[in-house]
Amino acid sequence: MVSKLILMFTHNDVTVPDAHEYFDMVKDLDVDYYGFKEIGLCEEEMKKLCKSIHSIGKEVFLEVVEYDEEKIIEPAKQAVRLGFDYLAGTIFYPSILKIIKSSTIKYMPFCGKIYNRPSVLDGAIEEIVKDAQRIEAEGVDGFDLLAYRYKYPEKVDELVRALVMSVKVPVVSAGSINSFERLQDTINQGVWAFTIGGAFFEKKFVANGSYRENVEAVVKYLRARQ
Repeated sequence: MVSKLILMFTHNDVTVPDAHEYFDMVKDLDVDYYGFKEIGLCEEEMKKLCKSIHSIGKEVFLEVVEYDEEKIIEPAKQAVRLGFDYLAGTIFYPSILKIIKSSTIKYMPFCGKIYNRPSVLDGAIEEIVKDAQRIEAEGVDGFDLLAYRYKYPEKVDELVRALVMSVKVPVVSAGSINSFERLQDTINQGVWAFTIGGAFFEKKFVANGSYRENVEAVVKYLRARQ
């Protein structure tokens, strides 16, 4: 199975203010999932964008980059309130799982030791895997793995493969997939899905192309490998 694309309307960990316009540019393409952050749009605009994505039969991720429990509670409630399909990111807390389990939303938190902004994933591979297995046992639906934010870049491939093999729930490779080489590496690692946001705005896949042409290039690349 080829990994799925989660198209994020985000740049530098913030939802772009004209996200709805970008959605309109690509909504006819064969994108698997869409997503954005809790930062950058007011709640009414978030609700409007979520509704528009649902109107074409697609599911929506809310990705939250927060580490403190108190700062995660409101975005988790917001995900439920606005009808998102997935809450991705956040450090795992039982209180957040309880909020999400009151709805039909799937919860895919981070695993491992995470700090700073932009985020850094730290720790030995064995520690990250054990942390994921501990969290999986609590009843989460998957993991948002900051693979290419790992402190030891030479071990990214080993990390992702180890995690995919060690848990039963889906793994999403989140962030910094900015070339076809890295995209193919991600597919080879066997993740269920991956996010791309900023790389589309920065035209990393078609240097002189439009936003749509960059998204289209990745979609075509994936479909050719199915």
